[in-house]
Amino acid sequence: MNFFLKIFRFLPPELAHSISLNSLNFLYKLKLLGVLNKKVINQNEQNIFGMKFRNKLGTAAGLDKNGDYIDALGALGFGFLEVGTVTPKPQYGNPKPRIFRNYSENSIINRLGFNNKGIDYLVNNLKKRKYEGVVGVNVGANKSSNGNQRIEDYLLCIDKIHRFADYITINISSPNTPDLRDLHLKENLQNLIISVEKKVAEIKYKKPIFLKISPDETNESIEMIVDLVKNSYITGLVATNTTIDKKNLTNEKLKKEDGGVSGQPLMDKSTNKISLIRSKCSDIPVIGVGGVMSKDDYLSKINAGADLVQIYTGFIIKGPNLINQIVRD
Repeated sequence: MNFFLKIFRFLPPELAHSISLNSLNFLYKLKLLGVLNKKVINQNEQNIFGMKFRNKLGTAAGLDKNGDYIDALGALGFGFLEVGTVTPKPQYGNPKPRIFRNYSENSIINRLGFNNKGIDYLVNNLKKRKYEGVVGVNVGANKSSNGNQRIEDYLLCIDKIHRFADYITINISSPNTPDLRDLHLKENLQNLIISVEKKVAEIKYKKPIFLKISPDETNESIEMIVDLVKNSYITGLVATNTTIDKKNLTNEKLKKEDGGVSGQPLMDKSTNKISLIRSKCSDIPVIGVGGVMSKDDYLSKINAGADLVQIYTGFIIKGPNLINQIVRD
C-alpha cells in the first residue's frame, strides 16, 4: 500500500484521487478489500444521536463528493461516512489547478469550489448503496446563487436527500464559494435556521441535522452560533472546515495559493474550537474534523469533546492503514 501512495505523489492531485478511489471500487467488486483490510475490527459499536455506529471514525465530506465510492469506503472499516458537498445543480467548481498537496507538512490546500454532479446524481447513488452503516450527506449552495437563493439551495437539497440520508450536514463554511461564510453572521444564520426548521416540519424529518462551521471564526462568533443551535432544531456542529490562515505553513510558495488548508496545520485550531463549543454547552453533539494524522490526534479530538471524528487529509496522505491505527486497540 505504501508503494502505491508513493506513486500517487507524482500524479496531479485530482488524478491521483480519482485513480485511488476507483482502485478501491475495483478491489471492492472483487471482494478483496476485506482481505487487505482484515485487521480492522468493528468493535466499540455504540448508539450516538439515536443511530448505531460501528466505531467513532468516519470520512469527512469532500472525499467522496458524489457518493460514487460508498460501498468501497464502507468496507475499509469506517464507522460512518459523510458524502458531498453536493449542490442542487451540477457545477465544475473553480479552475484547475485547485489542489496542492504539501507532504512535508502533512497538509493540503484546496480551492475546489463545491465541484459535484448535483443532488439528483447523488440521490441515485444513495438508492443503490449496499453499505449498511451510517451515511450522512453534506449539502451546499451553488456558486451562482446569491442571498436568500442560497438558503433555497440548502432547502432544495434537504427536500431531495432526506429520505436517503442518515443525517444531513449544512455546509456554511467552505472558503472557496464567495461570501458563503457570511452565513456565520447572526442575522443570516438565524434566517437559515428558521428556514431549515420550516422545511423540517414540512417534510416531517426526524433525523439529525448538523451545521459545519469555520475554524476562522472568533470565539465570540462560535459562542453565538452555539447559542443559536442549542435553541433550534439543528442537532449539533461539525467542527471544523478548512482554514484560510496559512501562518503555520513553512512552504512560502504554497502560502501564496488561495484556498483552505487541511491537515496537520489545522489540528490545534480545530481542536480548540471543539473545546470551546464543549465549554459553552456540555451536551451539544459535535463531530470533530481537522488535522487528524494519527491515533493521538484522534484521541485529542475525543478528549476535547467530539462525539465522532472524521478524517480526510490524513486518509489521503497516510492511506487506509490510518484507519487500522485509529480503530483497532
